[in-house]
Formats: sequence, structure tokens, C-alpha cells
Amino acid sequence: MGHAINPVQHMPLVAIVGRPNVGKSTLVNRFAGQRVAIVDDMAGVTRDRLYLPCEWAGREFIVIDTGGIIFEDESGDDLHASVQQQAWLAVDEADAIVFVVDGLDGMTPVDRVIAQALRERGKSVLLAVNKIDEARDLTGRAAEFYELGLSDPMPISAIHSHNTGDLLDAIVAQLNLEQGQTEEPDLGLKLAIVGRPNVGKSSIINTLLGQQRMTVSDISGTTRDAVDSYCQHEGENYVLIDTAGIRKKAKVRYGVERFSVVRAIKAIQRADVVVLVVDANEPVSEQDQRIAGLAQDLGKASLIVVNKWDLIEDRSSTGMNEHADELRRKLYFMNYAPVLYTSALTRKRIFSIFELARAASDENQRRITTGLFNEVLNEIVAMQPPPLRRGKRPRISYGTQVSVAPPTFVLFSNYPGLIDTTYLRHVERRLRESFGFTGTPLRLLMREDDKRKARGEARRSGQRGLKKAEPEAEVLAAELMAPETGFAPKKAKAPRVGIKPAQGKAEKGSQNKPAKKGRKVVKGTKKNAGKGRKK
Repeated sequence: MGHAINPVQHMPLVAIVGRPNVGKSTLVNRFAGQRVAIVDDMAGVTRDRLYLPCEWAGREFIVIDTGGIIFEDESGDDLHASVQQQAWLAVDEADAIVFVVDGLDGMTPVDRVIAQALRERGKSVLLAVNKIDEARDLTGRAAEFYELGLSDPMPISAIHSHNTGDLLDAIVAQLNLEQGQTEEPDLGLKLAIVGRPNVGKSSIINTLLGQQRMTVSDISGTTRDAVDSYCQHEGENYVLIDTAGIRKKAKVRYGVERFSVVRAIKAIQRADVVVLVVDANEPVSEQDQRIAGLAQDLGKASLIVVNKWDLIEDRSSTGMNEHADELRRKLYFMNYAPVLYTSALTRKRIFSIFELARAASDENQRRITTGLFNEVLNEIVAMQPPPLRRGKRPRISYGTQVSVAPPTFVLFSNYPGLIDTTYLRHVERRLRESFGFTGTPLRLLMREDDKRKARGEARRSGQRGLKKAEPEAEVLAAELMAPETGFAPKKAKAPRVGIKPAQGKAEKGSQNKPAKKGRKVVKGTKKNAGKGRKK
């Protein structure tokens, strides 16, 4: 069983509390130096506890953003009660508390009740009067909050950063932090729990943590921020990232929900393993396919969790196999991801998420030696070579792994552009049969085989050079075969074009010699006697 832990137990916690819409999330973003907490003019945007690291003057601590504290007599809504419970849990575990009030609204009855509850808990409290934007109002508007009986009120403006440095100085002094005492903690494997709204993501996290860490409600879209929770299971540390439900883009309105979806996508980007949660009572939707495709495009190790399996009537192996076949058919491009049937309510197989996530992460970081990879690749290509295309036969010479997360392989070919994705999918299937890679996507990249191309050009150029050297070779052979006198026979000259070679010469001194057979001699005068002429 997993249990929640504080991954930075040596780092103190500072809780930011107050009633709704007083600027707590704006102040937290100012402390953290980045826009992490969702900020909106609408009250009640923050619902869960959000932990963010903060550093000031070389000192480090954790700041906790909480939902607005309201009381049961104001609203009987279970969701509001759960948000209030989360806020008080942050107060109980914090080492210091910053109580934020609204300087524009002045003191309210809710502020008095919260101040009384903080005094009863015996925690040291810093009182921050927010929304004091004008310098002339720094003391006047803050003076009335002395009535709360806490520390001296500090007028600040979180949105304009007025006096926030003084507030951080007070926090560091109260915590009595020493400079440079902290080290980077080992947070563990990051698991992003993603899916459509109301499929049970927060319930799964609460079950894995063993406590009511996340706000849970039947209302769709309860979770808004991407909230990190830290736990330990069988000696291994994990970070569970609860995300807002991702709906279709056309249904997402601008504002809080849009920011929530952006946070969910960023959570997928920084996660090591993506846990896609689907509802067992509903078929796989187009939005589920989009979320799975996003995880695959980012190269993340993934697993599929089918939640609410306890609500299915046929929970036999046959029913499970039929459901898995339909699931695989809809998510065919993610058939490498293991499927787990769970129930957050009954805890059936729920803790197997840790085991499968760890295995998928290991496969995502796995490396194969070049020799072993080429041995399997050559067998695959020999059994089924790439098909003939455009009258050319592409060949895959060799391959090598170039990176991990996801495992990426480069295959070298003489015609890489002629090898289509269908054949690459075949190669991927055969590689998975040999090496596994369960839970992680693979990348197969094609490159031109420059070495083979260079060897081919050298071979062709060598053949052309051999033809030019053939006459010299014949002369050399004739010289070696010549008599011992050392004189080689002269090379016969080629006849000139259009001139027939002489058939023979007449002996010197003779005037009338008969021509050779086949020639007719025509007698003439003494002047041309002995000379023959063709008729």
C-alpha cells in the first residue's frame, strides 16, 4: 500500500490561507516566480492544495496555495466543505502561515472567524493585507486589521509586487532558515493521471495516497490545477499529478477551464509515465483517443486504467477480455500500453499502477546494443524485405539506437524514401516480439546509407578505370611473353579510314609483273608498263 510523504521533509512549509478571492494564488505565483496557480476574478477557483518551491535570499521553502476558507453555515455544498477541509489540512501541516485579507473590502466577519481558528491552532501567523496598490493607502487601510489580534498587518500588492519582498523577509526570519542548507530532493517517478472529466482520477490518487488528498465530487470539472502529490510504495518514491479533465476543444470555454486544460497538457509533458483513466461504463470516446495520441506524440511511457470496474455486471475473465478487445480496437495505435481494470472504491488491483508504471518507465529508458539490434534487424529484413517500389529495390543495411525516452532507432537504407510506414510498422511489431518494449512507444527513423553509397560509387569508378587501362595491360602481357632477346613485337597500327591496305609490292627492277590472283591487268604504253589498274 502506498502512503503520502513529504518529499522535502527538511524544507519547511508555508501555507497561504484566507477567504475566497483575496489574492492568495496571485501571491503564491509571485513567491514561486512563475504562473502555476490559476488566477481568475471568479471566487473559488482554487480547490486543492498546491505545493510550490520558493527561494528567497538563498533560503528555500515550500509554499502551499489553498482554497478559500468558507464555513458550513454559509453554504451546505459538499464541494465547498471539501475545499475548506483541504485548506485546514494545509494549516495543520505548515510550519508558518500567511493569512491574506482584502484591503479594499476591509475586515469582514469571515476574517474574524478565520483569525480565531488560527489562534486556537497555536501556529505563528503573518497577516498580509493585499490589494493595497496606492502608496498613500499603505498604512490607513491596513490599520483596521490590528483588531484581529495577530501579528502587525503588512500592506502588500501581490499583483504589483509592492512590499512582497518585505513579507518574504518576515517568512524567512520566522522560519529561522540558514542559507544554502537545502539540497535537491529525489522526488521520484512522475505519474500524470489524465483522462476525461469525472472518470475518477482524483479518487484513484486519494486511494493510492491513503488519505483524502484531492477534492472529490460528482460535479464534473472539480479539479482545476495540476496538483502534485508525493507518496512512497515499497521503498520507491512517486509523484502523482492530478490533472483537470480534458474535454473537446469546442466545449472548453475561455477562462478557468481553458487554463486547467493547459495545465493538464503541461503535466503530461513533464511526466515520466502517463496513466490514461477511462470509465468502464462508457465506451472509449474520440477525446480519449486524442489524449492517448498526445501522450504517444510526446514519447511518454503509458498505461491504461479502466476505473469503476466494480459497476460492471459481467466481471468475469470473458467479459474483461471482450472489453479489452473493444478497447484495443479503439486505441489500436497504443496497443503497446498495458491495460489494468481497477476500482478506486474497492481498491481492486489499484496498487498495481505503481508496478506497471515502474516497468513502463524502465522500458522507456531501455537501450539495445548495436550488435544485438542488427542481428534481429537482419533476420527481420531477410524474412520479409522491403517491397519493390518505382522499379527499385530498397535495402536496409543496418541500424542503431540513438536515444531513449522514447527508444529511438535509425535505420540506414539505399533508398530511405521508398520504405513506407506500413513496412516500418511491421519492423516495429517484430522488434517488440524480440525485445518487448511494453508500455513505451518506439521511434523508427530512416536515413540514407552514405557508407554503402560511397562504396558503390567507388566500385563503379573503379570499373570505369579498369576499362581505360586494358590496352596497357595487353602491352604488358605481350612484353612478358616476348622472346629472350628483349624485343617486344611492335603493335600493329590501325588502318586509316577509307583506305584499303596494299596487297603486296612488286619486286624492284621488274617492269611487267602479273598481278596477284583476283586482279585484272590492263596493258598500256611503255610509260605505264608493269603497273596494274583496277577496271
